[in-house]
Order: sequence, then structure tokens, then C-alpha cells
Amino acid sequence: MDENLNEPTTPGRPERAAKKSAPRASKATARKAPAKVTPATPAKATPAKATKAKVTPAKATKAKVTPAKAATAKVTPAKAAPVKATRAKPATPAKPAMPAKPAAPKAAVSAAPVRKAAAVQALVSLPPEPEPVPEPEPVSEPEPVSEPEPVSEPEPVSVPEPAASAPEPVSEADVERAWKDNRLAQVLYHDWEAGTYDEKWSISFDERCISYARDRFSAVVGAEVLRTERWPYARCLEIGAGTGFFSLNLRQAGVVDEVHVSDVSAGMVESARRNAEGLGFEVQGAVAGAEELPYDDDTFDLVVGHAVIHHIPDVEAALREVLRVLRPGGRFVIAGEPTRIGDWYARWLGRATWELTTAVTRLSPLREKWARSQEELDASSRAAALEAVVDLHTFVPEELAALAERAGATRIRVQTEELLAAVVGWPIRTFEAAVNPEALGWGWASFAYRSWQRLSALDRVLSRALPDSIFYNVGITGTKPIG
Repeated sequence: MDENLNEPTTPGRPERAAKKSAPRASKATARKAPAKVTPATPAKATPAKATKAKVTPAKATKAKVTPAKAATAKVTPAKAAPVKATRAKPATPAKPAMPAKPAAPKAAVSAAPVRKAAAVQALVSLPPEPEPVPEPEPVSEPEPVSEPEPVSEPEPVSVPEPAASAPEPVSEADVERAWKDNRLAQVLYHDWEAGTYDEKWSISFDERCISYARDRFSAVVGAEVLRTERWPYARCLEIGAGTGFFSLNLRQAGVVDEVHVSDVSAGMVESARRNAEGLGFEVQGAVAGAEELPYDDDTFDLVVGHAVIHHIPDVEAALREVLRVLRPGGRFVIAGEPTRIGDWYARWLGRATWELTTAVTRLSPLREKWARSQEELDASSRAAALEAVVDLHTFVPEELAALAERAGATRIRVQTEELLAAVVGWPIRTFEAAVNPEALGWGWASFAYRSWQRLSALDRVLSRALPDSIFYNVGITGTKPIG
């Protein structure tokens, strides 16, 4: 997959990486939670004790006793001040990955207290000629004010599942087994990398990587093909697709239409499908090695790959399969492969930068901010050891062209890129992998990417005078013979 963008490397040795894309911070404004309903402070809500209004019965004499007509007294209990308990609306989540803030706690609405007995007596009217006092009927206690319906809790906001979980660490036993079985090594390494591959290599599907993919494609095919072959190619297959970096960005650039992906790793194929869904379209995927593609003859108009054939045990057999599934006249484009000389100096620069950076960041004044934990460094070293198992080839441009010719390709063209961009880029990438990522900000990422762009432009000028073999990347294109 994409291992040539100007970004972090797997510690322990240099890798091919993409430049870091700008973080996408989508700021959605959450609605305010409903205001807290403050209940009226109850003055010991003492229900008017069935007020018998302290009636002192007359001593069997018909004295003019003014009874407080307990049942008929206009006792105006203070109406439980109706509090408008508005149902709390679910708060809108600020970000898709964040759950909504819970609504404010439910207010317990209680009735306002009933006036005291003295206030009740003040409202009783005295008749001029009272009737004999019958035994007063007991005053029924006021009905309790019903509790308001509880405010419903906001429905939980569904949080999207993460694109993939973090990979399990590679053990020393895994590396040992991989040395003895390269097919296992390829599956193990790429399955392990699938969940974090895009983050590790700063792969994105925005304008930065769309431009990168389109420019790499254009550089390999050359100006003549750009003039004579129309975009988009109807059906495209990416071999060793990884997370779909090359083909999905080519689709967004308008170079291809229908996309199919294949990879030896089921985890990578699933990541590519998920990335496509996130972009609003679907891809067809197959778990398969490039030497045995599960497609009929003459199926595709274009087959592409990026940083893939250096992983394939039998490159010539893979190119024969590519030509088989292409329709007559169909084209293949492979980009981002390491040259023999370029791989040598990239590895040397990477190792030197790693040793220097990890030594300096262990010093006490820098350790807290800049150093990675020893556990992270050990895991990175094991991953680097496993990557050394899956990186099988480097290429001399002329030899790669001859290999494609033996496989049956016609109209073959090779193109190399990156000299100064690689000489500066590998130390930058290795430094990023060796330090605490929180110590680096957007300013650093911008500096690294702009440096790569400027140096790549200078390399295009140097390529007119310097031999192809000293540049870091090589790409190749060719077509299937007609008839």
C-alpha cells in the first residue's frame, strides 16, 4: 500500500508514508440542556391539619357559638404553583464520536404549602343568627398534589463504531514464525496493520491525497498517454490495495469509475470497503494474492497498485495475472516502488535518525515531553523486524522494464521520482515515529509536507540530468497486447 507519502515511518527502519492531513475538526454546537426547574421552597408543606378550627363546643347551652364551618370554609389552598416541567430534549452531540450531554436532572415538583389555620379562620364569614351547632363533620384532608410525570430521559445518541480497533502487538514468536513462512508473514503483518494503517502513514481521502494519487498516476503514464487516453477508466482493479489509498483517491480525482480491490489481508480489504462507504460509494473486494487473481480474463480496463510489488514473492507471475484480467489494450500502472540505491540510503538515514532521536529524548530535560515509552519503542522495533520480512524486493528501473516485457506487456514505460525529497523526508518521517506524537503539532506537519512538495519539484528538474537509478521511487506502466 501507500508507503511513499512524506510521513512517519515504522520505528527501527524507514518506511514509505503519506503526509499528515489536516485534522478534521467538525464543530457541531450542542443545544443547551433544559434549564433546571427550581421547585418553590416548601415551608414544610404542612397539610392544613384537617383544620377543626379549634372549635370549642358550647357547654350544652345554646350560646351563640360561631362554629367554623369546617367543611364549608372557603379554604383556598395555595395551588401547587404549576411548574411547567418541559420535557428535556436530547442534546445534540458536539461530534459524531461523542455521546450527547445528559439532560439536566429532573426537577422534583412539590406543591406549595397550604396556608396555616390562622389564615383559614380569617376567611370564614360569621352569620348573624347561628343555628344550633351540630357535631362538626371531620374535615377531609386535602388531596395530595399529584407528582408531575417524570421528565423523560433523552434517548441515547448512537456513537459510530471506530473504523477499526487497535492491532494486537506483534510478539517475538509471531516474527519467528513469519521468517519461516512468507505468506504467513504477509497476512500477519498486513492484518495487524489494517486497523491503524491510515493513521500511521497519514493516509487521507481529502484534496492532499487526491492530488498525490493523481500526480503519481500522471507521472508514471506520461504526457502522451494523458493526451490519448480518456478518463475515467470504466472498471479498475487495485492489487495489494491495503486500505484503498490509491484507487479510492483516483476515483475521487475522476481517473477511474468502478473500483474493485484485492489484497492478501482480509483486514485490509475490509478497511478499504469501510473507507469507500465513508466516501459515499461501494467497492467490490476479494481476499487474494496478486499471483492468483479470482477474476475472469479480459475483465478490467485498468489495474493499479501502489507500493505493492516489492511485497510479492513472484513479481513476474503477478504481472502475467494482471495482463490476463485486463481487456485487450487495457493498461496497468504501478507506482511507489523502491529502487535499489534509494532503498539503501533511505534505510541508512532512517536507522541513524532513530538511534539519535531515541537517545536524545531519553535525556531528563526532554524525556517528559518528547520521549515515547519503552513499551511503545519495543513494539515498534518488533513491527520493524516483521516489516523486514515482508519487504522482499528493490528494483533497478531497466530490470523492472525487462521483467514486465517477459510477462507479456507492451508499450512499457518506467519513471523515477524523489531524490532530495527522500534524503530529507526519511529523517523527518523517522523523527516523527521516534518521538511522542503529542509534542508535534499542525505547524510541524505543515512544514514537513511543504518541504516534501518543494523538494519534489526540484527533483523533477534534477531528473533531466541525473541517472534514474539514484532516485528513490520507481513506477511502471504497460498495456495488454491487442489480438
